[in-house]
Amino acid sequence: MEIKGKFDHFNINVTNLERSIDFYSRAVGLKEVKRKEAADGSFILVYLSDGTTGFRLELTWLRDHPQNYELGENESHLCIRVEGDYEKIREYHKNMGWVCYENTDMGLYFIHDPDDYWIEVLPMK
Repeated sequence: MEIKGKFDHFNINVTNLERSIDFYSRAVGLKEVKRKEAADGSFILVYLSDGTTGFRLELTWLRDHPQNYELGENESHLCIRVEGDYEKIREYHKNMGWVCYENTDMGLYFIHDPDDYWIEVLPMK
């Protein structure tokens, strides 16, 4: 049997939904496209999109989990390709205090969100 899958979304849990929405908007240009709130207020799901691809980042806020998430040695990360002057974007990210790792030999760097999830930033080319 051959199965053909298509990426839909990736989920991360966040401690402060509005802070995370603001970060993803300002850092990499993702915008809210959908929201689902539990009737009892126990969770809120927010989907962010780049407006170009069908892929979405799902931010999950859980009312009963106010403490920071323990990410351990999870080496997974998101990767965003950015348009425009890559060096100016890198400088902006540095000035905002978001750059957490740089590999100049490979020409890439990572930023981290308010919950310490890492995002690799690459130029469009």
